[in-house]
Amino acid sequence: MQLPVTSVQVIGVERVTPRMARITFEADALDHSVGGTPDQQVKLCFPRPGRREPVLPEQRDDVMSWYQAYLAVPEAERPWMRSFTLRRRRAGTRVLEIDFVLHGDAGPASAWAARARSGDRLGMVGPSELYARPVPLTAAVAEADWVLLAGDETALPAVGTLLEALPAGTTVVAFLEVAGEGERQRLDTRADLTEHWLHRDGAVPGGPLTEAVRAAALPGGTPFAWLAGEASAVRALRRHLVGERGLAKEAVDFAGYWRHRLTQDDAPTAEDLADAREKAAGAGG
Repeated sequence: MQLPVTSVQVIGVERVTPRMARITFEADALDHSVGGTPDQQVKLCFPRPGRREPVLPEQRDDVMSWYQAYLAVPEAERPWMRSFTLRRRRAGTRVLEIDFVLHGDAGPASAWAARARSGDRLGMVGPSELYARPVPLTAAVAEADWVLLAGDETALPAVGTLLEALPAGTTVVAFLEVAGEGERQRLDTRADLTEHWLHRDGAVPGGPLTEAVRAAALPGGTPFAWLAGEASAVRALRRHLVGERGLAKEAVDFAGYWRHRLTQDDAPTAEDLADAREKAAGAGG
């Protein structure tokens, strides 16, 4: 499968909250058939210091050959590549909205987003079926009695797309951890949503979220659970739901978006690899 690679240009910047920027891009090229499903991921490529836009290999006939060409770019010029969830794809256009969590200059994506202006350019890999997480929303509605959503601020873009896709009458309970009161967002949905906003207020990331779900009196019946955010918190929640609440493993969709005190450039831990193997096995089964 050919990997879609294009350049995107900033055409708008909005602060959703003090620590969340929604940046609107127009892509040079974009397949109109992709990017409209919930929790659709792309990879953005950020230029190295001193460059106005990233150096990117052209499209290749397969993923591995493109990635090898990417690795062949000299390290001083090779762009940083980070994963993001599309917050919105404007139908019939090449316009995309992506939300960025702003956490200072510790990472290239946050540092870039805090200074983003109209006309700035990045590279984009996707949207593509390769990065689409096939969240079984149909199964969630047809086979489960209710839906559990749990995540931190990095999960909010995906949570927004999931809630917008759920039909009226779906019972949803959402536990959402953010830095503080000012980071709460409005969530639009036709579903019957109960929101629990958890304020970290300096606590270790994931702590308030895991504690709240563990202590919660959840609805009866069989849920479908969707978990995303800091990897160790997601892992702890999944173990709790399967081991202590009795959910079937296949009823829990999970993704560790980031790792406390580690970046995407750091090597995966043994637990990261174990999670990846289990997700791959589940996708194949």
